[in-house]
Amino acid sequence: MDIQQRLREENDYLLKLWHRSQAGDKDAFCRLAEAQYRSLFTYATNFTTDREFIKDSIQELFIRIWERRTTLTIQVVSIYLFKALRNQLLQEFRKPVRSLFSLYSEEVVELSDWQTIETEIEQHEADSESRYKVRQAIDMLPKRQQEVVFLKFYKGLENEQIAELMDINRQSVANLLFRALSSLKSQIAFFTYWLVTYLIR
Repeated sequence: MDIQQRLREENDYLLKLWHRSQAGDKDAFCRLAEAQYRSLFTYATNFTTDREFIKDSIQELFIRIWERRTTLTIQVVSIYLFKALRNQLLQEFRKPVRSLFSLYSEEVVELSDWQTIETEIEQHEADSESRYKVRQAIDMLPKRQQEVVFLKFYKGLENEQIAELMDINRQSVANLLFRALSSLKSQIAFFTYWLVTYLIR
């Protein structure tokens, strides 16, 4: 099964839960939240290392969605949730009370908190040295490049979907991916082999 087929089947499942949630099914909504929590948490680590803040933000996001469920139109559940969480985090970072937390840019220090992704990599890669080098190389990327790598290769999103989620154009996504892959390939010669292995699993 290729990635896009897997994403379509996943979205079909999540949409069923969402439609039941819109009708007031709390159990379905809890199952939807549980299914997406890990990915949302991992995605949020591209923006801040404050894990408690991430947990609170995700909880707040789902509470707000539940309260507004009858007025929302969702077609791709994961992309909607990623974008909603992204916007929420960026809004929080603009508030003076959170001035100590840095908003991502190409110039700021890179994040290195990929602990939840590490488990996912370990499930698919047997070579511990390769896993370490891949994680180490990703950690060295600027945060915008880390974000686009996560969305492209860990979540399997298309460039158009990433552009919509990040509020940039498709060419900017392509440029970020090109710079990220060029940097990774220059650091670890086996990256292309790892990437192909991961994508065709």
